[in-house]
Amino acid sequence: MRTLEAVIFDMDGVLTETSHQHFLAWKMLAQKLGYDLPNAVNDQVKGISRLESLEIVLKAGNMSDKFSDSEKVQMADDKNAIYQSLIKEFTKENVSEGALELLKSLKENNIKIGLASVSKNAPFLLEAMEISEYFDVVVDPREIKHGKPAPDIFLMAAKKLGAAPENCIGVEDAYAGVESIKSAKMTPVGIGTKEVLSNCETVLSNLNEVNIEFLRRLL
Repeated sequence: MRTLEAVIFDMDGVLTETSHQHFLAWKMLAQKLGYDLPNAVNDQVKGISRLESLEIVLKAGNMSDKFSDSEKVQMADDKNAIYQSLIKEFTKENVSEGALELLKSLKENNIKIGLASVSKNAPFLLEAMEISEYFDVVVDPREIKHGKPAPDIFLMAAKKLGAAPENCIGVEDAYAGVESIKSAKMTPVGIGTKEVLSNCETVLSNLNEVNIEFLRRLL
């Protein structure tokens, strides 16, 4: 059995639930462009970068080829501004069920903790929810060449933590995120449903079901 060195978390849908705010921001952007965004798009934009999400949103409105790259960057920024306005009231009450207890337990047992989120708003959320002190490393997505499902962001987290990837567990709520963890040769834990996380062997409904002994047995 390998030694558990580190647990690397995604943010949205794992440590807090911001998917509603993300999707609402995308819906508001789509409405400005003149169409309604189908609810099915919600799962498709989880765990990937803002510009990749924008392409999916534009495709849903048959508008993929109607804008220049610079216009798309501006639209992605506009969406982020809407999203930031929706999360500005987040507090420690918005930490996901079981997350704080798990973070405390990991810290007490000297297991390193990393954040591998593609969201540039992740540091703000950590501070707003008063959990930033638990994280040894927060990867800046701007350092990453390839977003999820490529392994880059999880490998960067492991490198910064000084941990061997095979001794790390990644926690994700998105299909693309699980692919990223697996490509990094780490062990994935999914938070959500098997329907969405069909590529993940271990899927739990929330972090209440996770403890250190459970994580160690997965390696």
